[in-house]
Amino acid sequence: MPEIAAFVKHGATLMNPLTLEKVMKEIPMWKASFTQIHADNYPHLVDQLMFLASLVEDVGEGAYKELPYVTLAEAMFALIYSQRSVDIIPDTIPKFGFADESSVVRAVLIHNERPLMAYAKKVHQDWKKITNRP
Repeated sequence: MPEIAAFVKHGATLMNPLTLEKVMKEIPMWKASFTQIHADNYPHLVDQLMFLASLVEDVGEGAYKELPYVTLAEAMFALIYSQRSVDIIPDTIPKFGFADESSVVRAVLIHNERPLMAYAKKVHQDWKKITNRP
């Protein structure tokens, strides 16, 4: 997974305030599209994407100001990556189509555990459920 982590870190360097503005306009549509993901091998992916989308939305609206910028940038990158029509593994491949999205999201969750856990606590979400940890 080090390659995926490096990929996410690089992608995050491309994020900026203009990107946030664009992402904020897309989030409602993206949240609807997340509910259409049927990835049995990645049962937590939808919840994780929804969590990241809510985080970015709260930061963009000014409702949550405690998030480090690097965490916001990585979360935005993960959301944007999830919406790409062309990605590392085509979503149409049975069983493995969402492996890349899941890996990108997991890298963000792992790399930013403390600030994301703090946000989850603030919005009364069970961090263990989001990360799938017992």
